[in-house]
Amino acid sequence: MKNFNLSSIALVISLVFGVNAMAENMSRDQYKSQETNIESEYKSAMAACDSLAGNANDICVAEAKGKKNVSKAELKNNFKPSNKSRYGLRIAKADAEYSVAAEKCDDNAGNVKDVCLKEARAVQIHQLTDAKVKAKTMKARADANEESAAANAKASEKASDANKDANAEKKDADYAVAKEKCDALAGSTKSTCNDDAKARFGK
Repeated sequence: MKNFNLSSIALVISLVFGVNAMAENMSRDQYKSQETNIESEYKSAMAACDSLAGNANDICVAEAKGKKNVSKAELKNNFKPSNKSRYGLRIAKADAEYSVAAEKCDDNAGNVKDVCLKEARAVQIHQLTDAKVKAKTMKARADANEESAAANAKASEKASDANKDANAEKKDADYAVAKEKCDALAGSTKSTCNDDAKARFGK
């Protein structure tokens, strides 16, 4: 299995439950019906996983659970859209992708597996921190709309601080990946690799 590429990872959870087409003003009965459909699709997907064995089964189960969780989050966001529901949807997608990616890493062993897991976790951290930034920025802007021009400046400051925190978390995650890759080396080559990683990520 090929390693993950942080700049082009494509572990996209395919949504098969048709939630995208739901109108935002759906009735409670429609919501419940769609929720039931999601559970039904999940049970069918899990049943299909039973025909697989080993890590293929683990990956299948992770995909089925991820699809269910993302679909429920999307249904909730379509039913009652809000900053909170949009944030929940982003988190559900990030967690679902990570779960599948981590299971796929089990196809490897040793340092290759360790690097694979670190890269999968780094991707998740990037997505989670981006979701936090978006949520905080939207909240700050919403609050600012009810306040004065001074509040708008404060909102921008909050968004900037959130972005700085997110970048720091991303840098730590990427540094962990670089360090893990260095562990596959030895002697002066490993030392040089670690020094380069420290210099690149300011450690």
